[in-house]
Amino acid sequence: MAEKIDPPYLRIVDDIRRRIASGELAPGDPVPSTRRIAREWDVALATATKALSVLRHQGLVQAVPRVGTVVTGPAEGTRRRTTSALVGPARPAEHQELTRERVVRAATEIADAEGLAALSMRGVAARLGVAAMTPYRYVDGKDELVLLMADAAYGEESYPDDPPHGWRESLALAARKLWAVHRRHPWLAQVTPLTRPLLLPNLMVYAEWALRVLDGQGLDPKTALDVHVLFYSYVQSIAVNLEWAVQAEATTGLSEDEWMERQTPMLEAITSSGRYPTFTRIIGSLEGGYDLRLDDLFEFGLEPMLDALALLIEGHSDGPKPESHP
Repeated sequence: MAEKIDPPYLRIVDDIRRRIASGELAPGDPVPSTRRIAREWDVALATATKALSVLRHQGLVQAVPRVGTVVTGPAEGTRRRTTSALVGPARPAEHQELTRERVVRAATEIADAEGLAALSMRGVAARLGVAAMTPYRYVDGKDELVLLMADAAYGEESYPDDPPHGWRESLALAARKLWAVHRRHPWLAQVTPLTRPLLLPNLMVYAEWALRVLDGQGLDPKTALDVHVLFYSYVQSIAVNLEWAVQAEATTGLSEDEWMERQTPMLEAITSSGRYPTFTRIIGSLEGGYDLRLDDLFEFGLEPMLDALALLIEGHSDGPKPESHP
């Protein structure tokens, strides 16, 4: 009788379980991403997703936004039933009836942890523990799914019925709420192009609130819309780097710190070449180097944006006087 060969996803599960059991992967350590598994094991992304789904259902790993999939518990957890006895990922509990909301939530968890490029309908099915075609009962395909994910993400923030006193504080609040949504969902900046705006209901809630703040400031309709788009694009232009960071880490397996360490020889070569004296002087004057933090960069740029808008409002004779910067 021919020897029974486990499916590829079970062999992947066995290998990762072995690494956890041996201590090679400790609690909190990242496990290979779906892209890395697919590349190293020469399997489809859906197969890699299915393997991680089995490990997650067994409580050995969990998806952490902007980090990836990490080991959740001690190696003793691997003493549960062997993967050779599995016939597939754990099925949803009976009380967890599959709904469109659950499909959207599962897809969002994949995109949050590993980037939008790692998202597929088969991967969503694997994460939910259902047949590959089951999610199509709830959404037409990936394109519709991504729109539903984006609308749900924008709906996580609410805006007060009465804006804070003054347009400056109100626009700052709107921008920070929008940034918070993108911070939680790094992929979001990739799906809302300025030139082809998505008229998503929950995104329109933000637009309505921001335009209500601008209305009555003496701006003509086109200028008010331009200002609204400019503030949105400011948040989006910084937020797009969040998704790129997730993709880069999933592809290379290197954290930002690990990647920067590998750039040290090149940086030293640049600063010692004598060709870039200004860059070398500025970098050399920073104790501990330059640590780029997107949250700080967002806040740093927000105030000058508001200052510029104050000058614009002041330039409209029929508009109210701009608020002074505190």
